[in-house]
Amino acid sequence: MKRREFITLVGGAAAWPITTYEQKRDGQPRIGVLMTIEDSKGQARMAAFRQGLQQLGWTEGRNIRIDARWSEGDDAKMRKAAAELVALVPEVILATGSASMGPLMQISGAVPIVFVIVPDPVGAGYVTSLARPGGNTTGFSNFEFSFGGKWLDLLKQIAPGITRVAVLRDPLISAGLGQYGAVQAAASSFGVEPSPINLRDASEIERAIVAFAGSSNGGLIVTGSPLAFVHRDLIITLAARHKLPSIFLERSFVAEGGLISYGPDLVDQYRRAASYVDRILKGEKPADLPVQAPTKYELAINLKTAKALGLTVPSTLIGRADEVIE
Repeated sequence: MKRREFITLVGGAAAWPITTYEQKRDGQPRIGVLMTIEDSKGQARMAAFRQGLQQLGWTEGRNIRIDARWSEGDDAKMRKAAAELVALVPEVILATGSASMGPLMQISGAVPIVFVIVPDPVGAGYVTSLARPGGNTTGFSNFEFSFGGKWLDLLKQIAPGITRVAVLRDPLISAGLGQYGAVQAAASSFGVEPSPINLRDASEIERAIVAFAGSSNGGLIVTGSPLAFVHRDLIITLAARHKLPSIFLERSFVAEGGLISYGPDLVDQYRRAASYVDRILKGEKPADLPVQAPTKYELAINLKTAKALGLTVPSTLIGRADEVIE
């Protein structure tokens, strides 16, 4: 972020806490929530977080206040939303993904942060270690390095002829680099050559996928990022048009026409995050709460898409799937 932009955001937010202190006279703790895309998926995640809080005795409007902000995948909106939430002086902020953590880490000061859907919190500098975060942040990681091999294994099972994979990633966040690195490290053992495609804008994505599809035996791996969701319709359409078997991190892509997905249950992370928010509200410090790995994983397959691509899905793979779309 440019220095002038940073000063404008923080300076413009300086007056907001006056109202906040008045609102806190009722004694209700304030929770900030920084989200990405406000669609049905985003609403389901928010609902899971609220449900988790309710199970722990926290009900919005009765004994807590929740202030949510949505960036819609736009970096400028994310920075503005982060500044707004910090200015509200919440007791804790729930942050979604690396895209939200960057702005928050720049301006949050000592505000406790619980993150979800962050692939590499140590590499990104959000925590000192997974076991002992050491600062004002902790949370839930959604990625482990072995995912690279799992994605390639699943793609090869469903499309054995693949020898090349284009890995769609956001190069501006540590998660994009880490996920591509995981695929790159495992690629040779599967006889596959990886190539990165940057997720920036629709025209660049389309040009890159069309160029990649010009040669045979290709497939796609779409790593997790806000931009992947922003451009999901385009990516799914291009994969179908150019007959590219594709694997995604989250099952919502498969529901919309993608071939296969494998990744953690992200809604579950929001439900689990409520437990850390609860502990922080009761006096514990993020520095003492270890970063947690995913505990639930999901495999989803779209048989209709497989048929359109001329692929036969092994029965063993269908038997393992959590969701099969026919």
